[in-house]
Amino acid sequence: MQENLGLLITESNNPDTREIGSADSLTIVKLINAEDKKVAGCVEQELPQVAKAIDLVSERLKKGGRLFYFGAGTSGRLGVIDASECQPTYGVPQEMVQGIIAGGYGAIINASFGNEDDFEAGEAEIAAHEITAADAVCGIAASGRTPYVLGVLTAAKQAGCVTVGITNNPNTKIAEIADVTIAPITGPEAIQGSSRMKAGTAQKMVLNMLSTGVMIQLGKVYQNYMVDMVASNEKLLDRAKRLVVQITGCEEKTAEQTLAACDQNVKTAVVSILAGITPQEAEQRLTACDGFADRALQMK
Repeated sequence: MQENLGLLITESNNPDTREIGSADSLTIVKLINAEDKKVAGCVEQELPQVAKAIDLVSERLKKGGRLFYFGAGTSGRLGVIDASECQPTYGVPQEMVQGIIAGGYGAIINASFGNEDDFEAGEAEIAAHEITAADAVCGIAASGRTPYVLGVLTAAKQAGCVTVGITNNPNTKIAEIADVTIAPITGPEAIQGSSRMKAGTAQKMVLNMLSTGVMIQLGKVYQNYMVDMVASNEKLLDRAKRLVVQITGCEEKTAEQTLAACDQNVKTAVVSILAGITPQEAEQRLTACDGFADRALQMK
């Protein structure tokens, strides 16, 4: 049992929602919405820490490292979701960003009781995934003291990894271990202890910022367009064409033909059209510029 659990802010009672259990539906949602409005401000207080994490993680990934999210319950599920979106959105290898949940992938759907209390299981994850000093590890836990996550971060630290902690309580054990701790203090939940609510929302916001910021630092975004998206179905093929038309101002037919010659890669097609060069030359420029489209367009 985790000591002093009742002292955590995320476990405390919220006087503003004391009557929610007997309220009508409209009052219920108004009370929850009022609490949710507080989340963005809490995350704002942690922006310097998020930026620091982005810099540290992107430095590892630029050199071929990987980013791992570890968590239990809601925190673990949010990590898995964020990781799974990176490959289709930014065209990175699936293994570059990975989400691991205590209890294995079955725990994404079915709650896996007890696994979050296993410090040694967390420690073992580092060796099991062959995580080294070249990688970055992010541990997510609303309480800041989940044994599984502490085990992960402890072993990751010993392995020389960059370590990031995401929590919703101040002065936690995670903060004692991680190189950077991001701790939006979202306060007591509308339903006492239900940290899938405000705490989970804050974690989702932070993860969105972290992975998006890292991908921008890796050259996966041109202006504010996701030019490395994977066009894997009809809807996304149409989106790719619309992106090329929107960015370059070319005709749809030109976009279709150039994309076909670029293996449906939006970024290569954009550089090819804007620079007036062949797809092969565009690809060579992008390779020389580490994938940054703006740099490729500045080359002569």
